[in-house]
Amino acid sequence: MYPSVCVSAVEGEGQGRILQRFPEKDWEDSPFPQGIELLQKAEASEVDEVDEELTIQPPQVFAPKSLVLVSQVDYTEVFRNCLGLIYTVHVDGRSVPLETVIGNLLTCVIPIAGGSQRTITLGAGDRQVIQTPINDSLPVSGSSVAQLFRQLGIVNVLYLFCAALTEHKILFLSSSYQRLTDACRGLLAIMFPLKYSFTYVPILPGKLLEVLSTPTPFIIGVNSFFRSETQELLDVIIADLDGGTVTIPECVHISLLPEPLLQLTQTLLSMALDPELEVADHAFPPLSTQPSALKIQDKEIRAVFLWLFARLFQGYRWCLHIIRIHPEPVICFYKAAFLGQRALSEDDFLMKVLDGMAFASFVSERGPPYRATDLFDDLVANEFERIQQEEACPHKVMNHVKELAEQLFKNENPYPAVTMHKVQRPSESSQSTMQNQMPFPVLDEVAVQLFIDHAAAKLKTAPPVVKAELKSMVPSGPPLVDRNGSMIANSARRLEVVRNCITYIFENKMLEAKKLMPAVLRALKGRAARVCLTQELNQHVLQNRAVLDDQQFDYIVRMMNCTLQDCSHMDEYGIAAALLPLVTAFCRKLGAGVTQFAYSCVQEHMVWTNMQFWEAMFYSDVQNHIRALYLETEDEEQQNNLQQDGSGGGREISALELASEQSRLWPTLSKEMQAERVQKEESTVFSQAIHYANRMSYLLLPLDTSKNRLLRSSGLGDVESVSNSYVTNSIAGSMAESYDTESGFEDAESSDVANSVVRFINRFVDKVCNESGVTNEHLKALHTMIPDIVQMHIETLDAVHRESKRLPPIQKPKLLRPTLLAGEELVMDGMRVHLIPDGREEATGLMGGPPLLPAEGAIFLTTYRIIFKGTPTDPLVGEQVVTRSFPIASLTKEKRLSVTLPMDQFVQEGLQLRSCTFQLMKIAFDEEVASDLAEVFRKHVHKLRYPQHVQGTFAFTVGQSGKMVVEHKTKDKNQSLKTLSKNLVKSAKRTIGRQYVTRKKYSPPTWENRSSFQSELDEDEISVDQSSLTLSSTIRSSDRQTMGNVVERACCRDYQRLGLGTLSNSLTRSKNEPFRISTLNRMYTICRSYPGLLIVPQSIPDATIQRICRGYRQNRFPVVCWRNSRTKAVLLRSAGLHAKGVVGFFKSPNAPAAVPSQADSSSLEQEKYLQAIISSMPSYCESSGRNTLSGFTSTHMNTSGGWINTLTPRVTVSGASLLTLLAYNPDVGTRLAGKESPQPNGGPSEALFLRQQKAYLYIIGDKGQLKDSFQQWEVVPIEVCDVRQVKNSFKKLMKACVPSSLTSDPNMSFLRCLEESEWMALLHRVLQVSVLVVELLDTGSSVMVSLEDGWDVTTQVVSLVQLLSDPYYRTFDGFRLLVEKEWLSFGHRFSHRGAQTLGSQSSGFTPVFLQFLDCVHQIHLQFPMEFEFSQYYLKFLAYHYVSNRFRTFLLDSDYERIELGVLYEEKGERKSPQVCKSVWDYIDRLNKKTPVFYNYMFSPEDEEVLRPYTFISNLKVWDFYTEETLSEGPSFDWELRGRQEHVTEETPEKPDTSGPKSQRRIVWPCYDNLNKVVPNAITKLLQDLQSLEAELGQTSEKWKDTWDKIKTTQKTETKLESKRRSQGVYLQESGVGSSINLALDCEASATSTPVAGRPSTSTLYSQFQSTESENRSFEGILYKKGALLKPWKPRWFVLDKTKHQLRYYESRQDKECKGVIELADVESVTPGTPAMGAPKNVEEKAFFDLKTTKRVYNFCAQDCMNAQLWMDSIQSCLSDA
Repeated sequence: MYPSVCVSAVEGEGQGRILQRFPEKDWEDSPFPQGIELLQKAEASEVDEVDEELTIQPPQVFAPKSLVLVSQVDYTEVFRNCLGLIYTVHVDGRSVPLETVIGNLLTCVIPIAGGSQRTITLGAGDRQVIQTPINDSLPVSGSSVAQLFRQLGIVNVLYLFCAALTEHKILFLSSSYQRLTDACRGLLAIMFPLKYSFTYVPILPGKLLEVLSTPTPFIIGVNSFFRSETQELLDVIIADLDGGTVTIPECVHISLLPEPLLQLTQTLLSMALDPELEVADHAFPPLSTQPSALKIQDKEIRAVFLWLFARLFQGYRWCLHIIRIHPEPVICFYKAAFLGQRALSEDDFLMKVLDGMAFASFVSERGPPYRATDLFDDLVANEFERIQQEEACPHKVMNHVKELAEQLFKNENPYPAVTMHKVQRPSESSQSTMQNQMPFPVLDEVAVQLFIDHAAAKLKTAPPVVKAELKSMVPSGPPLVDRNGSMIANSARRLEVVRNCITYIFENKMLEAKKLMPAVLRALKGRAARVCLTQELNQHVLQNRAVLDDQQFDYIVRMMNCTLQDCSHMDEYGIAAALLPLVTAFCRKLGAGVTQFAYSCVQEHMVWTNMQFWEAMFYSDVQNHIRALYLETEDEEQQNNLQQDGSGGGREISALELASEQSRLWPTLSKEMQAERVQKEESTVFSQAIHYANRMSYLLLPLDTSKNRLLRSSGLGDVESVSNSYVTNSIAGSMAESYDTESGFEDAESSDVANSVVRFINRFVDKVCNESGVTNEHLKALHTMIPDIVQMHIETLDAVHRESKRLPPIQKPKLLRPTLLAGEELVMDGMRVHLIPDGREEATGLMGGPPLLPAEGAIFLTTYRIIFKGTPTDPLVGEQVVTRSFPIASLTKEKRLSVTLPMDQFVQEGLQLRSCTFQLMKIAFDEEVASDLAEVFRKHVHKLRYPQHVQGTFAFTVGQSGKMVVEHKTKDKNQSLKTLSKNLVKSAKRTIGRQYVTRKKYSPPTWENRSSFQSELDEDEISVDQSSLTLSSTIRSSDRQTMGNVVERACCRDYQRLGLGTLSNSLTRSKNEPFRISTLNRMYTICRSYPGLLIVPQSIPDATIQRICRGYRQNRFPVVCWRNSRTKAVLLRSAGLHAKGVVGFFKSPNAPAAVPSQADSSSLEQEKYLQAIISSMPSYCESSGRNTLSGFTSTHMNTSGGWINTLTPRVTVSGASLLTLLAYNPDVGTRLAGKESPQPNGGPSEALFLRQQKAYLYIIGDKGQLKDSFQQWEVVPIEVCDVRQVKNSFKKLMKACVPSSLTSDPNMSFLRCLEESEWMALLHRVLQVSVLVVELLDTGSSVMVSLEDGWDVTTQVVSLVQLLSDPYYRTFDGFRLLVEKEWLSFGHRFSHRGAQTLGSQSSGFTPVFLQFLDCVHQIHLQFPMEFEFSQYYLKFLAYHYVSNRFRTFLLDSDYERIELGVLYEEKGERKSPQVCKSVWDYIDRLNKKTPVFYNYMFSPEDEEVLRPYTFISNLKVWDFYTEETLSEGPSFDWELRGRQEHVTEETPEKPDTSGPKSQRRIVWPCYDNLNKVVPNAITKLLQDLQSLEAELGQTSEKWKDTWDKIKTTQKTETKLESKRRSQGVYLQESGVGSSINLALDCEASATSTPVAGRPSTSTLYSQFQSTESENRSFEGILYKKGALLKPWKPRWFVLDKTKHQLRYYESRQDKECKGVIELADVESVTPGTPAMGAPKNVEEKAFFDLKTTKRVYNFCAQDCMNAQLWMDSIQSCLSDA
C-alpha cells in the first residue's frame, strides 16, 4: 500500500489549497481523496489522523502550512512519526535532502495482514517497526476502547452501543481531535462482527456541519468549539467525551439488550474495568487487584462484546438458506425462524438488529460456507456449549473473556517488540527559533518521481509478500434448540390428547373425537402441541394426498385454523410453514370430479398475506431442492437422508456443508461442467417459483371469488397490512350467504380479486427471482404464466364453491324454535349464538351436575321477550334443551363484550343482557352472524324496550300484526277537563247499559266489570246497579253516569265492608256516620294521582278539602284507607307536606294572635281536618273533657334535641314522645322500643302503648318534617329510604344474585355482595315501620302515613299494615283489592318507576312494588297458614308487573288509564279471546285450572293480626331472585308450559325396546322445574285423581271443589276426634275398621275417599249420638228453598253449637248428612218474605232468611213461633261465638 503526501496552504475563507502533492498522478489501486482542503484551518491542520503545525510569516499569504499524509492502511503512530521526521529534517536543516525522505516514505511496502513484521527507515537515521495483525478481519483498537469506557462509563457506552446497532444518530464532542478519532474507532471495534454501514466521520470539518441534519443514521465526531450548533438537533444522541455525559433526546427510544444479557454484560464490563469493586468490601482484600494495563483492558472489553455477540447470534448459520451455489453463492437469513426458535419474537432490540443494514452485510460476508474463518466463527461454532454452561456464573465467563482477550491481543501484537523504535525529534534550539524560520521549500518533483519509478521496477521482480488466504468450510455449530418447548406445562399429556384425537378422526371414531375436541383446541394454544399436530398429520398423507369425508375434513380444518389462529407474523416460520404442504394435501370429494382442499378453508389468517413468510418458505424449499440436486450428483446412497431440512443430527449433510464442498470444487471443474451446474440450479429455482405461484393462488383466492372478502380483510393491496378476520370457511356452505353486501365492494367484479392476487404474486416473483439470480427471459415467462395460473384456479374454485353449497351444512346443532304466546310475534328470527356461563355456578357443572353451559343455539327477539334456545356444547350432557328468556320490558342493562369461545379460538363479539326478572344472558354471536346483524339486533331491542309511548308496549300491541305503534305526541299537561269528562261519560254509558244484564247470568269477574267480589247469590245486597242510579244527592245528575265506573273502581265495596260509608241515597245515610265517600275528585281535578272517590270525615265540606290539599305535595291530602273493625282506629295516607307549609302546618302555640293570614287559616283548617278524624274514634268521644285543645298539657319536648338525655331505662316521657324519639333515629329506630322490654319480633313493646297519655293520632312523617306534637296527635319523624337508594340497592342485589362472571375474590362472595346491596336492610326498615303502625292501630290510635310524595314508601307501608291487620287482604280477592286500591288507584307510578317508555328511560328502574312483594313474601314465610295464596302467586306478580304482558301495571294513575280508555273496556272490544288484558283475570282463569296459586296450608285464625319479626336475621333471600329453570325458561307464562308439555308427550309413543327403564330420574335444580318434576303430595294426589277420572271417562271435577270437599270432611273428623277424646268414648275394634284420619292440622290431609265396605266417618259420627243437649241444641223440620227453579223441600235441621254448624238431613232417621251451613260464614238472620213456590197456607212471618258470605238461604218454619225460635237460637249461637 502506498501513501500519498501533499503540502498545502490555507486560503482566505479558512479553507486550504494544495501546493504540492506526491505522486502527482493517483496510484492505480487508490485514488486521491477529494476535499482534503476542507480540513485546513487557520489555527491548526488535520488530515486523517495526522496533525502538524506550521507558523507562517506574515507577509506570505499562501505559505505552506500543513503536511498531510494520506494512506489506506491504519498505522497512525508510524505515520505521525514519518511526518515529524520530514519536519525535523526541514527545521534542523539536516544533510538528508527532503526529496529522499519523501521518496523512501512513498515506496516502503507494508503488508496488510498475516502477522508479519517490517522495519522501515526513511534514510534520516530513523528506524520503525510495523507489526501487521494476524487476521485482518478483526479490528485493531490499540487502547481506544478502554479510553472510551474511561471517558463515558459503562452504562453510557452500552447506550451508545445499542443506539449504533439499532441505527440511531450518534455525535461525539471533544476538544481533542485525537480523542474524537479514538472514540469513533472504539465504538466501531466493539460492534465487531457487525460492521457499521452508515455515515462515519470521526472528525467533521466545521464547513460541513449541516451534514448533522441528515435523516440517515451516522457516527460523527465534532470539535467542542461547535457545541452551540449541535444544541438544536432533535434526534441526535450526543456523547460529550470531555464531560463524560451522553444526552438522549426525549423523542429517541433506544432498545436495550434483552435481559438477562444486559445485566450480565454490565457485570462483566465492571469486572474488567474495575476489578477492585468486587472485593472492595472484603475484610482482607487481595493485594493485587489492579486493573490490567490499558492495552490489555482494551482487549478484555472487546472480548466481553465478542462473547455477547456469540451468545446473541448463536445458531445463526442454521437459519441461513442457500439459494444458489454457482456461480456465486446466494444466501438468505430466515429471521422468523431464528427469533421464533429462541422465543425472542417479541424482543425489540434483536428484531431491530436483524432488520438493520449491519446485519445484512454480516450475512453476505459471513454467510458463504466456504471462506476464511476468524475468531468469531470459531466462538459461535465450537464454544457455544461452554458459553451456555457458564452463563450463570460471571467468574467463569470472565475467565473465558480473558482467554479471548489474549487472542485479540496476540492478533494485534504478534511479536514481542524486540526492535527499538528510533524517531528523530526537532532539537529544542530549533523549536525556539521557529518564528524566524524559512517557509517550507518547494520540493523537486522529478527527484521524488525517480524514487517511485525505481521502487516500482524493483517490486515487479520481488516475490509476493502477502500470505495466501486460507479458505475452509465454516463450521455451523450446534443447531438451534427450540426454546418454546419449556414454556408449556404438562405438554406431554396435551400432546397425547392431540395424537389421540387425530387417531380417532382417521379411524372414523367421530364421537370420541368430538369429546376430545375442546381439549385439543385448548392444547393447541401451546407451540409444542401445534408442532405435534403438523407431525401427526404428516403421517396420514400418502403421495401428497389424503382424502377425507365431510366430518373428518371439518375437524381437521378446525384444528388447522386453531393452530394458525394466534400465529404472530413472526412465529409462523414453524407452524404455518409445516402446515403449508398439508393444506394442499387434505381434501374431500364434493361431487363428480370436484375436490375441495383444506386450503380453501384456512385462508383467513394473516400469515398468508405476509410477503416475508412466502419468501422464507420459498428459500427454504429451494435450499432443499438444491441440496437434493447435489446429493444426487455426489452420491446416490445419500438419497435416504432427504426427509429433513438439514436440521437432523446424525450424519446428514446440511445444505451449507454441501455448498461449501461445491465451492471448493468449483475452480477444478471444466467450463461445461460449470455451465451445466449453473443451468440446473436456475431451472430448480424457476420450477419452485412456478410451484409457489400456484401455492399462493391457492391460499389467496377466496372460495367464493365473487365475494371480495379477502381484499377487504387482508388488504393485499398493501403487503404489510395485517388481517384481523378469522372467519373460517370450515362451514363451507352453511355460511355462504351470511355476508352482507354492504361491504362497499358490491360492484366489484371477481376480476378485482384476481388482479390483486396476481399483483401480489408478481411482486413476490420479482423479488425472489432477482435475489436468486434468475435470468430475465425466465422472469418474463413467469409473469405471463401467473395470470393463467390464477384464472385456472378461479375456475376450479367456482366448481368447488358451487358443490360446497349443495353440501348439507356441517352438523351445527339445529336451531330450535321457541314456542310463542298468542299474539307474540318474532321481530328478528333466530341468530346463531353461544350462551356463555355467567357468574352462577349451578349450570356450569362446577358444583356437580352436568355442564349445561356454554350452550349453542339461537337468540330470538319477539315483541314480548328475548329468548335463547339451544343445546349444551358439552357432548356428554345429552340432548337437553337449554332455554333462557325474559320480557324485553324487564331489560335493565345491555353492554357489548368480546368473547373467546372455548370451542373455537375465535374472539367473537357478544352482548350481555341483564333483566330485572333476575336473568342474565351472556351471548357470543357465532361467526356466521354478520356483525351488522348484531347491531340491528341491539337497535331493535332498544326500540322495543323503550317505546315512545306506553301504547307501544306489548300489552297494547299484542296481536296487532305488522302495524307499528303510532307514536303519540305527549299530552299537554293541562288538558282540558272537557275531553276527560267525555271519556268518562262514554265509558260510563257502556257500563251502565250493561249493568242490568249482570243479574240474569253470572259471569266470572273480568277486568271490565271490576266488582269481582260479588259471588253468585250476592246480588241481593247493595249492588252497583241501584247505587249508580240513585247516587247521593251531592252528585250533579250530569255526572251520574260517570260515577258507575268510578264506584266500581274505587273499591266502594271494601269501604262498605269496613263501615267507612256507603254511596246510597242521602236520606238513608245516617248522619252519625263519621266518614263519607266524597266525589270531589271524580273529575280528577283535585288530585290527578288519587282515585275518583275518597273517604273523608263527614264533618269536613268539600270546599275545605280543596284548600287543605294545597299544603301537600302533589295535592295528595290525607284520606282514610282502612278502619280497624275492633278499635275503630283509622289508617290514613297522604303525601308529605310542602316545605313551605311546614312552618304553618299547625299554628304554633305562642304565635301572636294577629289577623289570621291565609297560611294561618289553612293550617287551622288542616288542624280541623285532623281533629275531625280524631273525633270519629269512639275512644275519643268516650273520654270526657279531652276533646278541647285547651285541655292539653304540653308533653312534647322542645325540638332542639334536648330530649335525647331522657332516654333512660325508666322512661318518664309520654309514650308518644318516646315513640317519636325512638323512631327518630336514622335507622327508623333500629330497636323501635328497644329500651323497654321489647317484643322478641322486633316490634315495639306492649308497655309503651299502655301509657296513660296515648295520642289519638300518630303522624308518621319524613324526618325533615315538623316535630310539633299536640295532645291529640303526635308526629313520628322517621327516615325513609328514598328511591335512589332503592334503585342502587336493587342494582347491587341483581349483581349479587346474578353475577356476570365467576370470581374467586372472597370480597365478592354472594353473601358479602348481598350485604353490601343493603336490600335486606331496606326490607327491614319498611317492615319495621309497618309493624309499628299495626301496633298503634291495634291499641286504638289512628295513624296517618305521610311520607315523600305519598306514592312509594307510603303505599308500601299502608298496604303492609292492612295486610297484617286484616285477614281479608290475605285472600285472593282481598290481595287483588289491596293492590288495586292502594297501588293502582292511589297512583303508584308504575310506568315511571319501571322505566317503561323512552321518556322515563333516564330515571332508571326502581322496584318499589317488588320490594313490597318481597315484604309480603317475608311475612308469608313466617305465617304460612294465614295466606290463601302461595309463594308462587307472589313470584308470578313480581314477574308480570315488569313484563308488560298485561295492562294492569301500566301507566301511573287511574286518570291516565281513563284517558287512554284502558280502565273500563268493552267486552266486545277484545280482539281475541286468548289475549288477557288483566293479570287478575289471567290468575282467576289459571286458578280454576290448577292449584298452583293456592296455599294448601291456609287455615286462618279469626281476626288475627300478624306481627312478623323484622330483624335482618329473620329475613330470608327470596328464591325468586336466585332460582332458574333452564329446561323451559321462566314458568310464569303458562300457555307456553302447556305447549311444551304437548310437544314432549308426543314423542315417546314409539315402542321402547331398550329394556326395563328405571322409574327414577335425575332432577337438576337449575334445569328442571321442581314444582312440576317433584310436586308436593297434595298436588300429586289431585293430579292422580284427575288422570283416574279421565281414564274412567268421568267428567273431572274442578280441583277447588275436590279440595273443599276433602277439607270439610277433614274438619268434621278432627273436631269429632277431639270431642270423643274428651268424652272418653273410644272406638271398639269390633268388625269396623277405624278409618278416622288423625290429622294434626287440616292441611296435611290426604284425600280420604271412602272405601267400599267401610263406613265413612260421617256415619260413624251418628253411631255415637249422645243425648247431651249442647250437642244438638235445637232441631226440627224446616222448608228450604232449593237452587234456581228447584222446589221448596222439607228437611230435618240440626243446630249444633259444639261444631258451630247447621246440618240438614233427608229425614230425622237419616244418618247421612245432606249438607252443612257453617255458622262462621253466617252474616245475618232476618225475617223473610214468601217467595215463588213456597209451601201454601203458611203465614208470612214463618219465613226467614239466613245470609252467609257465599249465598242467602230462604227458610220456612211451620209457624211464626217456630220461626222466631229458630232465629233466636241461631242468633244466640252467633253471639256466643
